[in-house]
Amino acid sequence: MRAIAIQEYGDPAGMTVVDLPSPEPATGQVLIETQAIGVGGVDAVIRRGTLGSGYPQGMIPGSEVAGVVVGIGAEVDPSWIGRRVWAFTGTSGGYGEYAVARVEDVTALPEHLSAVDAVTLGSAATVARFALARAPFAPGDSVLIRGAAGSIGIAAVELAARGGASAVAVTTSSAERGRRLTALGATETLDRAGSALDGAGRQFDVIVDIVGGPGMPAFVDRLAPNGRLVLVGAVAGFPPADFGARLLRGFQESRSVATFSLASIPPGRRDAARAELFEAATRGELHPIVHEIIPLDRAADAHRLMDDGAVFGRIVLVP
Repeated sequence: MRAIAIQEYGDPAGMTVVDLPSPEPATGQVLIETQAIGVGGVDAVIRRGTLGSGYPQGMIPGSEVAGVVVGIGAEVDPSWIGRRVWAFTGTSGGYGEYAVARVEDVTALPEHLSAVDAVTLGSAATVARFALARAPFAPGDSVLIRGAAGSIGIAAVELAARGGASAVAVTTSSAERGRRLTALGATETLDRAGSALDGAGRQFDVIVDIVGGPGMPAFVDRLAPNGRLVLVGAVAGFPPADFGARLLRGFQESRSVATFSLASIPPGRRDAARAELFEAATRGELHPIVHEIIPLDRAADAHRLMDDGAVFGRIVLVP
């Protein structure tokens, strides 16, 4: 099969097309012929080397695929053969014409949901749903989504608006992005530092932060009394080690900061939530926003777009 391997970490030029044997599904796994591959923020962070040197040369990146099950390992129900599915492959293995995944990390697709739309929503909308629950978010809360132009942020905007938020603010780099997010349910546009574009300040009951990095502590100050910040990503790197000082300085405000990863949710709950979100998309209640569909061989170009910070929604690779 054709796949993309990271031969050198750092610049996207270190990603190359390779020819490899198709993977064999192990016990409890399925083999998927991929039709769409999601390009996620974690892929870019790993490729840049931001998470350290624990990834080997020649690693195939990619954690999210959709396609057709064409093979199964031992202890897997044969009825999976021929089914259209979305799958989480772990932190690697997705950028190829075939991929393997544990059967508990596979979700069957509704008839009217495309493979491209599935990888646009599959991880992103599920992370957004559970992150809001982790806060916890309740109807009437004001919500800020930091990093709202990516697929997780867009899903969080729509879910918060559908869930009865009193306000849904977003950070964005341009007025045009703000207009697009407003069409999806945002009610207020802030700049990347978290300030209103008209100069006014504001506090929020819930902040979903997908960015992290050195700017994250300033958003602790944007929490209202009893406000909750949930960090679900670190596309700008890890926050500074002393960010907790912001919490202590505002001790009487009873603010809190939490991290969230889908790995903490039991597989059955993840799958049920994802299936529900897929059905919501077929009803037009969620909108899979695709920035661009790019051939697999041009994965490096996809990562250059990610590095430029110009992506709105999800980039999808197709074999």
